[in-house]
Amino acid sequence: MIARGDLAVEIGGERLAEIQEEILWLCEAAHVPVVWATQVLESLARKGIVSRPELTDAAMSGRADCVMLNKGPYILQAVHTLDNILRRMQEHQRKKTARLRGLRLAGYEPPATENRATG
Repeated sequence: MIARGDLAVEIGGERLAEIQEEILWLCEAAHVPVVWATQVLESLARKGIVSRPELTDAAMSGRADCVMLNKGPYILQAVHTLDNILRRMQEHQRKKTARLRGLRLAGYEPPATENRATG
């Protein structure tokens, strides 16, 4: 489960997006499903008004296997909005693929490679 608030407390805000990406990569490689739980469209579900950061969270949630929405009197509107955003974002995912750089796990140094001449 990726929960932005809890993650930000642990690592700070500057690396939040980077670490979210790395969690997604690791889970994909390990075939572990990911729940995106970052207050996606929470103010929309509760108050009927959406915030800009929540729209971005909704767009990014398409990278996970499941999206968690909190309940509220406007939950149907939030579900319809999320569905609309995810459908639109799918079109962008076909056009580009994320570049997966090497992961750097905390405290792990990869062994040095030997440079052998062939002859």
